[in-house]
Formats: sequence, structure tokens, C-alpha cells
Amino acid sequence: MSATDLKPAVEADEWRTAQSQFDEAAELIRLEPWLREVLREVQREFTCHFPVKLDSGHTRIFTGYRVQHNINRGPAKGGIRYHPDVSLNEVKALAMWMTWKCAVVNIPFGGAKGGIIVNPRELSLNELEHMTRRFATEISILIGSDRDIPAPDVNTDGQTMAWIMDTLSMHLGYSVPASVTGKPLEVGGSAGRIEATGRGVTICAVAALEHLGRAPHRTKVAVQGFGNVGSVSAKLLEEAGCTVVAVSLLTVDCDLLVPAAIGNQLTSRNAREVKATLIVEGANGPTTPEADAIFRERGILLVPDILANAGGVTVSYFEWVQDLQSFFWSEHEVNQKLKAILSRAFNEVLKTREERKVDMRMAAYVQAVSRVAGATRERGLYP
Repeated sequence: MSATDLKPAVEADEWRTAQSQFDEAAELIRLEPWLREVLREVQREFTCHFPVKLDSGHTRIFTGYRVQHNINRGPAKGGIRYHPDVSLNEVKALAMWMTWKCAVVNIPFGGAKGGIIVNPRELSLNELEHMTRRFATEISILIGSDRDIPAPDVNTDGQTMAWIMDTLSMHLGYSVPASVTGKPLEVGGSAGRIEATGRGVTICAVAALEHLGRAPHRTKVAVQGFGNVGSVSAKLLEEAGCTVVAVSLLTVDCDLLVPAAIGNQLTSRNAREVKATLIVEGANGPTTPEADAIFRERGILLVPDILANAGGVTVSYFEWVQDLQSFFWSEHEVNQKLKAILSRAFNEVLKTREERKVDMRMAAYVQAVSRVAGATRERGLYP
């Protein structure tokens, strides 16, 4: 079956994408069959249906998810998103990608993700707070500073995290700032956290340009999506010397494309129209395996999401460490440490790409899956 024979709905299934990417990496590193069985599935998937009293006095039932893919390298880590299209399969895929993301930059977390099926723009601030606090209570049996640490994602922010942290603290009777990351500075947030994902995208983009022997000031950039990641990436790429020529046009004439919106934006239907010769993924899962194959065939260098947008989880790790120590770093220190970790990870992935003659995504997967498999192998199976 050719890439174009696939129905769009099948091609756009994130869980299928995540598992097929893992299977390809497992084959490359000749992973033992038992490890393939363990790592291609999530460890826990939690679904809840919970009531919230709206401002009108009516009660509405919301559906929420929290999924943990793997916790063999440390506590689970992953964002919570509010979106009408949230599904269990999407959350499972995002949890798996978080496992690889933490492993590729070598920070001691496993992967998790959460979400609520909701259009937050339809709710008042009061309703959002009540929904968030009730969801936090539902998933409190799973989350905590030593178990599973949520963070902001699509349509959630520092305020959302402050409500979750406060809810958990109220249950316990004392404050637990390390239980979530991406919080406001006033309640234990880290300097540099808001810009971290976009900064990470920029660090990887500049490193990729350097590898290709291109000067930033001769590079035209198109950024798709202008939320937190897209806007910060655009600003920092301009500061690095690039010229941002478009926002939200995927096939515009440019040298560097940063898809920074949502998943499944680059597919078999538009991959041949992409003009960029370098793609740096700011969003999670913006490219389907079919589009990946087309980019490989066309010689386009693609820096994958699990490396390119790992700046957010890296600074979330810094925030968690600072909260546990009650000792905080300056923004300059945070940015320096972030650059050191991402630059090292980029060079390791590049080295693996050249040694194994694979694309950057598979090189990143080889690094990540090898690390998680190593930890799982050492720990063994319980009981």
C-alpha cells in the first residue's frame, strides 16, 4: 500500500504513528522481543468522567485522561491539554513521545500525558478553575512530586498549574510546589520556563543550520502556529539573525519550516509541496510516517519533536529540582544549562544519524529507546 492510499483518518492516528516509529527503532537496534512488548504499550491509562457545576447552575460531565507510558527512568512527566479533540489514543501517543523526549536529552523522567475533552473558550474563568480542580482531585491518586508531575500543554498555562498545585496542597495540608511544573514564579516556578520550548527549538534550528553550513542571516523561516512555542521560536530565530517570512503557511517559499501548532499537519497530502529544506518540529507529532518518508526521499533534514521541543521538559526538570531544593537559579543560569543539554543531545543524535545512516528522527529514537530499554533491562520484570 502506498502512502497516498491511506485514509486520512488512519494516517492521522497519533497512537499508530507513535507505535510505528517505535517499531522501526526497535528493529534498528535489534531489541529483544520481550522489551518490544513492554515498551510499545503504555503502563497505565486512567479515564474519568466528572461533574462540574456551571455558572448557570447546570451540571456538566467532562471526560479526562491521564496516561503513564513508562516510569523506569524516574517519575512520569507530561503536560495536560484542554481541547475538544482530545482522545485516549492521542494522550497515549503523547505519553510515549514524552518517554523518548526525556530519554533523548537524558533527564531522569518517564513519560506521561493528560487531557480533558473541552473547548476552554466556552467556559468562564470560574468554570475553568472548578473543572481544573475537580480533574486534579480525580487524578490525585496518580500524580505527585515523586510519582507523576504535570505541566502546561495546549490551552493550559501557569494559572492552570497553580490551581492543580493548590488543590493537591489542600488535600495534604501543606504546600507541594514540586508536584507540577510550569507554575508562576510566585509559587515556585522557574525563570525561563515560559520561553523554554521555543528557545529549545531555536537552539536546535541554529545547530542544524550550522551543520548544513548555512548562515542564519541568509535563512528565511516560516512558523506554523503562533501560540507559546511558535511566537517565542519566531522571536528568538529573528534575534539569531533569521528572517521570519510567514506565520501559518506550511508550503510557503522558505528555507526553514517550524511546525509549532498541533499534530498531523505534515502528511502525504502536502509533504511534496513543502519548499523548506530544513524542518524543525516545535509541535508534538506534526509529521506522519508517510510524510517522513517523503521528506527522506527529498533530502530534507528534519529535526524531530522529541529533540527539537524538549526545551520545555528540560526546564520543567530544572524547575522540579529547584522546588525540591528550595533553591532557585537565575534566568541566565537556566538558559545556559538548557543550551548545554540540548546542544549535547543534538550532537549525539547527529553522530548516531551519521553512524547508522538513518534520518534524525530514527537517530533520536535509537538514542532514546536504547536508554529506556537499558533501564528496563537492568530493573527486570516484576515479580
